[in-house]
Amino acid sequence: MNKFYRRLKKYTRISVQILSFLLAAVALYLILPGEPKFKYEYQKGFPWKHENLVAPFDFAILKSPQELDDEKQEEAAKVIPYFSCDTSVVTANINKLREDIELSSDIMDVRKEMVIDILRNEIKKIYNAGILQFSIDSYSELNGKSEIKKRIGNSVTRENIDELYSEKQAYNAIVDAKEELSTSVGNLDWLNNYPLDRYISANLTYDAETTQKEINEATADISLSRGMVRLGERIILQGEIVDGEKYQILESLKASYEKERGNNFNRYMVGVGKSLFILVMLGLVFVFLFIYRRDILDHLNRLLFLLMLITSIVFIAQLIDSFPNLHIYIVPFAILPIVVRTFFDSRTAIFTLFITTLLIGFYAPNNYEFILLQVSAGIVAVFSLNKMHRRVHLVLAAIWVFLTYALVYTALTLIHEGTLMLFNLGMLKWFVFSSVLILLVYILVYIFEKLFGFISDVTLIEISDSNQPLLRKLAEEAPGTFQHSMQIANLAEEVILKIGGNPFLVRAGALYHDIGKIARPAFFIENQAAGLNPHDRLNFQKSAEVIIDHVKNGVKMAQKHKLPAPIIEFIATHHGTTKAKYFYLKHKEENPDSEVDESQFIYPGPLPESKEASVVMLVDGIEAASRSMKEKTHQNLKELVNNMIDQKIKDRQLDNSKLTFRDIEIIKETLLEKLINIYHLRIEYPEDKKQN
Repeated sequence: MNKFYRRLKKYTRISVQILSFLLAAVALYLILPGEPKFKYEYQKGFPWKHENLVAPFDFAILKSPQELDDEKQEEAAKVIPYFSCDTSVVTANINKLREDIELSSDIMDVRKEMVIDILRNEIKKIYNAGILQFSIDSYSELNGKSEIKKRIGNSVTRENIDELYSEKQAYNAIVDAKEELSTSVGNLDWLNNYPLDRYISANLTYDAETTQKEINEATADISLSRGMVRLGERIILQGEIVDGEKYQILESLKASYEKERGNNFNRYMVGVGKSLFILVMLGLVFVFLFIYRRDILDHLNRLLFLLMLITSIVFIAQLIDSFPNLHIYIVPFAILPIVVRTFFDSRTAIFTLFITTLLIGFYAPNNYEFILLQVSAGIVAVFSLNKMHRRVHLVLAAIWVFLTYALVYTALTLIHEGTLMLFNLGMLKWFVFSSVLILLVYILVYIFEKLFGFISDVTLIEISDSNQPLLRKLAEEAPGTFQHSMQIANLAEEVILKIGGNPFLVRAGALYHDIGKIARPAFFIENQAAGLNPHDRLNFQKSAEVIIDHVKNGVKMAQKHKLPAPIIEFIATHHGTTKAKYFYLKHKEENPDSEVDESQFIYPGPLPESKEASVVMLVDGIEAASRSMKEKTHQNLKELVNNMIDQKIKDRQLDNSKLTFRDIEIIKETLLEKLINIYHLRIEYPEDKKQN
């Protein structure tokens, strides 16, 4: 029956794995484009590596983006800018002038009225010409222009730019008119009481909306093509360099080919090809995981996370690429390997990056350039972020990713163009956006931890803080156990740094492995006061039960405080399925003639699987045993370490562990070295014998 259940469990797991990959394949099939792809690959500045190419049909030679942009600029430069004229300004200012000037007793009313009329006419003339707020040179819209279109309501007239005034020029013109009046009319000192700049303000404002409409109309008729290639006409010979002109013709053929084929092609066969491509890519992922990371395949949440991440990045890339004003490089592809590296390892991160980039790159514009840029930046992101327990590490990784994008793109520009004069500075904008978006990793890591039960180095560092509630409680209620846990954490961290593993995980696991002792701390020797042992009042079976229960209690406490699953593994496995040997032997000694139920003295397990949990199991037993040694000599400590580790292997406590024989030897050497340092023998000082 047990064999049947094991087989059923195995086949169920395989079925779930296959179903997960099939669901990912279906999602990718729906996301990726279904149009036929141009079969030729080419790069500007490189030889044409295919057979001689002739036109398979008539097609137009499309203008390059630069050509279209130049033509649009040229047409836009011909458009005369519009300025709206506010006719109410002149009326308001003239009325203000008349209201401000009061009749003076020493000046004839007729003379004053004459001055007002002359100034009013001068102001009207200036306003009719048009007043800008600033000088003409400060308006970029007027660069290279000789006239403007002045719009008053629905009426539009053309005005020469030379005849326009700025507010400063208008004021100077009124002052000049005032001085001429003083010469012809006589003393006009009374006008000084009325500053003339009060009656000057701009009545022309740039009408950007109307101007842009006219620009759009002028550029709408620009032809997208410049000539034709006829059926059978030679396009390029094998080995010929793809220069700028040939490249544009090939790009035109590619666009026409995909359009023509889109109108008349076998969609069924294209779908079959796309399906095979997706299945091959996902098949490579499966093979990689099967050989190198079987644990990801065996844990459904890990497998679903990895497939979801690949599918999500492909979806986002295709979505962004569908917007004409956005560039595919704005997608922060480096987030993919960083997140995978955070939860798994660098090798898995780089392989996942490679497969995802191939999936996107096959359909992305400039395929080779895209793949080269993304793979380079992703690898740099992984290598530059070998640790992520400080904010500055992620910032530095973002900087390195941007520099990689910039350097690789510069190299490609030099190879393709042979000069930096044609370097597209606009691409740097997308690289900056993409690199800055890498900072979202912290938020994504937190979300993925909650959704999939993962744990990152940042979280491990947080929960290893001795001020965490559970550790604080352990220090207060079971101080001896807390000190023991600190010692285990230090020793286990040294070991894991030597054999390879996550030092943050092993430290956090070691600190929490004995939290179950909080329930009954006095029953554990490290917390007992001299001469007080509660076990003296219990039989050996009950004592064993109390000791064994600290594992179960620890798991319950960890779950109550919502500790991550990897930390709970340390609590559940640090004794494996060994016996509470002291009480077991004492019970046998007390009952030599009766049959002993060994199950009452065995820890529930399970056995540790990770390197880190296995190390804590070994270190825990050795550290506790070393404390009880009377003579802590080099030879005694060496025998203790060797015997206890060999016994664990003999008892098959490491059967599920990932430790190798080489790891075991390193563990023995490291623990012996550290225990000698902890229990080093001091020199016995000679007595000072006084001379009588």
